[in-house]
Amino acid sequence: MNKMTPSQLEDHLETLELIYDEVAASITGQTEAGVRIDTKASVLVGYTGAAVSFLATRHTHVQPVLAGLSYATFALAACFGVWTFGIRWYEYVPAPRRLFDGYLAQSKAHTLAAIAAARVKVYETNTRKYQQKAWRWQMSLVSLVLGMTLMILALTSPYW
Repeated sequence: MNKMTPSQLEDHLETLELIYDEVAASITGQTEAGVRIDTKASVLVGYTGAAVSFLATRHTHVQPVLAGLSYATFALAACFGVWTFGIRWYEYVPAPRRLFDGYLAQSKAHTLAAIAAARVKVYETNTRKYQQKAWRWQMSLVSLVLGMTLMILALTSPYW
């Protein structure tokens, strides 16, 4: 946290409130983006299950290698998808007990500055986790598209 005297903090109260609100909005946006990725991942996993079921009901004995590769990529898509929306431990601020015990006797400016600084740190820590979540979703999507391509080739190869 920035080392300002209590009077300097009070002089910058409006700026502190603006920073606090912006950091809080950033964390909220970050969390909402994570929820949207989870939703997309669950749709991909469902679609993967439907594609596997469809492939299983078709006669793929003509191209068993392509069908096998398709199953393998569908398995990858499902694994990455489930891994995407698996439980992660994200950090949140403020911890209610710490906030109450540590800042009850402090000024509004000092408390806002401390919470904003803690939220910046949490945002930076959670950013890496959300980037990993997005990467896993992308790998699930790529695997699903590859699996669909292989499935279509396996099912249509007798016709070309």
